[in-house]
Amino acid sequence: MVKVVAEIGGHRVDRAAILRWEDRRIDAAASKLGVPAPRPGDVAGRREAFLRTKLDLGAEEMSRRLARDTRMADLVARAQARVSDRRRFSVTDLRVDAGNAAAFTAWFEDATNSSDEAAMMRACPDHFVLRLGSAGQEVLETNGASPLAAFFVIDYGDLSSLRTPADPAFPHQIAGVARASNGRAIGGVRHQFRDTGDGFDARLIVEFPLPTLPAMVAGHRWHLACEFANWIEAASA
Repeated sequence: MVKVVAEIGGHRVDRAAILRWEDRRIDAAASKLGVPAPRPGDVAGRREAFLRTKLDLGAEEMSRRLARDTRMADLVARAQARVSDRRRFSVTDLRVDAGNAAAFTAWFEDATNSSDEAAMMRACPDHFVLRLGSAGQEVLETNGASPLAAFFVIDYGDLSSLRTPADPAFPHQIAGVARASNGRAIGGVRHQFRDTGDGFDARLIVEFPLPTLPAMVAGHRWHLACEFANWIEAASA
């Protein structure tokens, strides 16, 4: 299997540590949905069991159960974006020992454009709905250490309000503006990739409104490590 090592906050983080984080978040996400958590055991097995629970519930039921969260999170994000158009940045770097950047970004774009629910939700316990809508990719997830699940849309066709410049050393990217329910830009993503001698590097960046609590921004670095490590392993398989 492909080996993925992360750098979070200047510290090297191995795959085992990311899996321990994922294991804890399975329990938290199950509680958020009001369903029993999968029985303790191997993380991969628990991941698949929780994915089945989410698929059985379906997007509409999960949206209904999390509606109070998403209303509050939307109001907070819109208010934060009105206060300042400056951003906080959640950054995680990954080093992958096989594959290449072009193949991975193509895999991700295909999964996104086809609204592959299983591939999108499996990647992180905090993913509840990720599907393509008329305005872009609709996302319902818990960000970082937030107590609230949030709903927003990522428009991959718009980079206009991103504060992170494209790095010419990373020729492949997945980038777009995140918007609240009223269309206001509340952040965005600029995930960048480059080939190395034996694999590829990923620099994963999420932009949050400046008033976002630093603890939430820091916590989201683990979310990034979890989802992209799982997506990279899925793509390599």
